[in-house]
Amino acid sequence: MKKNPLTAILVAVLVVSALASVVLCWAYISNTRQLRQLTTQVNAVQANERFVSALAGDALEYSKKNPAIEPILEAAGVRPLKTASASASKPATK
Repeated sequence: MKKNPLTAILVAVLVVSALASVVLCWAYISNTRQLRQLTTQVNAVQANERFVSALAGDALEYSKKNPAIEPILEAAGVRPLKTASASASKPATK
């Protein structure tokens, strides 16, 4: 009986295809797990950003009642320095 080379080629293609499917499935599962972890981290960073933004807004409101906090706000960069804006607002006189 003659051996058909086409059968051996088709079996080899089937094995390569099955191995490629396993590798792609593993890559998909791995990337999905990593995406889930990164999404959790992004959500945590966004929550912290909202908290800090709200805290800065509250501090600015508080500075209207108690101006002693203004140097702290200026040092933190929440409020711009008054010295630069005060000197720039006065026009030069002749």
